Amino acid sequence: MTAKDCIRERRSIRKFTDRPVDHALLSEIVETASYAPSWKHTQITRYIAVEGDLKDKIAAECTQAYPKNGEIIANAPLLIAVTYIKGRSGFERDGSFSTAKGASWQMYDAGVASQSFCLAAYEKGLGSVIMGIFDEAKAASLLNIPEERELVALIPVGYPDEAPSAPRRKPVEELLTFQS
Repeated sequence: MTAKDCIRERRSIRKFTDRPVDHALLSEIVETASYAPSWKHTQITRYIAVEGDLKDKIAAECTQAYPKNGEIIANAPLLIAVTYIKGRSGFERDGSFSTAKGASWQMYDAGVASQSFCLAAYEKGLGSVIMGIFDEAKAASLLNIPEERELVALIPVGYPDEAPSAPRRKPVEELLTFQS
């Protein structure tokens, strides 16, 4: 599979089979995702694999704002909680910001890492969907996220039980401009 194939064919999967995800396979996916670029190679993204009762508790108690996300999490055999270490990406050693983006660069790095994780999972036959609508404070509490880290996304993962078609894409002419 080429990188182009992987990017073009991967879809957000919201229905999964009940087949569990092997821990060794998950470790291989995270190892691949660890090659995602990051600000000054800070590698701030951390993953927490959640299964069983805790996954079900997050599905039930952290998705009231969008109950469909709770159904998706409950249906997935595995949930990945994506966190990052605060105060490193986009910061200088003295704590000042390196760019006008301030602390926002942390989310950029976490996003790049999350997509890299999902592409690596897809290459191995797994489906995933990146979620941002959930009760972050409640989920962070249930997961015992340390103070120096922030929970930024939940990614249900498993073997797909659906094959959604690609949504229509905007033409390149709308997405790309040239200036000189």
